[in-house]
Amino acid sequence: MALNTVAAQNLASSTKIVPIWEDITPRWLLKLMPWVDVAAGVFRVNQVTSPTQVTSDHAAGIKLPDTFADYEPHPRDIVLSTLQSVITMHSRIPDLYNSPHDQLREQIRLAIEAIKEEKERLFINAPAFGLLSVVAQKMRIHGSGEPLSPNHLDSLLSLVWNRPAYFVAHPRAIACFHRECNERGLNVETVEMLGVPFSTWRGVPILPSDKVPISGKKPMSSVLLMRVGQQNQGVIGLHQAGVGNQHLPSMSVRLMGIDQSSVARYLVTAYFSVAMLSNNALAVLHDVAV
Repeated sequence: MALNTVAAQNLASSTKIVPIWEDITPRWLLKLMPWVDVAAGVFRVNQVTSPTQVTSDHAAGIKLPDTFADYEPHPRDIVLSTLQSVITMHSRIPDLYNSPHDQLREQIRLAIEAIKEEKERLFINAPAFGLLSVVAQKMRIHGSGEPLSPNHLDSLLSLVWNRPAYFVAHPRAIACFHRECNERGLNVETVEMLGVPFSTWRGVPILPSDKVPISGKKPMSSVLLMRVGQQNQGVIGLHQAGVGNQHLPSMSVRLMGIDQSSVARYLVTAYFSVAMLSNNALAVLHDVAV
């Protein structure tokens, strides 16, 4: 299959706006997450197994103990994941139907949007590295099927109390939280980031994402709270330096060739992953009703 003449004519002749895809979301989590460049496609998380010993209130002249910080003998290596899509287009399409919009550019733009949507979904849900999968057992709370309430968010803050950056929740869970606050007469303050107002709790922004799953006969969802940044030993996004260009970091578009049917194929590729640098940087609340 390839982009056909009828589809190309529709864009060239029947409209003056770019193609509209209603499933594109803001992807706030990806935009606000600190990203770290990775060399050779692998990021190693080195952790300390025993801290350095410190002596206090010791008498003068007493020999101080020899000590050093011991490292984890088998550190965790995180390999970048690959997202790819192939765009097929007959070679006559850009020649004949490129007005008023560049057909190839619009096809690539929509492919990139689809890859970014999948990127955020995997960021949260991937079995191997997604945030919901890598949360330490001690950092998990179960909501017992109740609607998301201020008490739930306070419980998360008791776990990630050291420089929490933001909550991440499904929009329906956030709506339940607002209803609970309304019933209790609580005022939900907002903060502006990236030109958009976000609800907050205890000063911590709540990011909406429809990639947080909803499941069960009685619909249930989860809420994440995280500390972010490499300096804070928090959650970071990983991508490959030197891939793509300044407009499409960590994403490349390559012509695969033109076959005997005059169909051109373009390969769109993105490389990414996510790393949790310390176990206390991420907590999750499970089983809240939406």
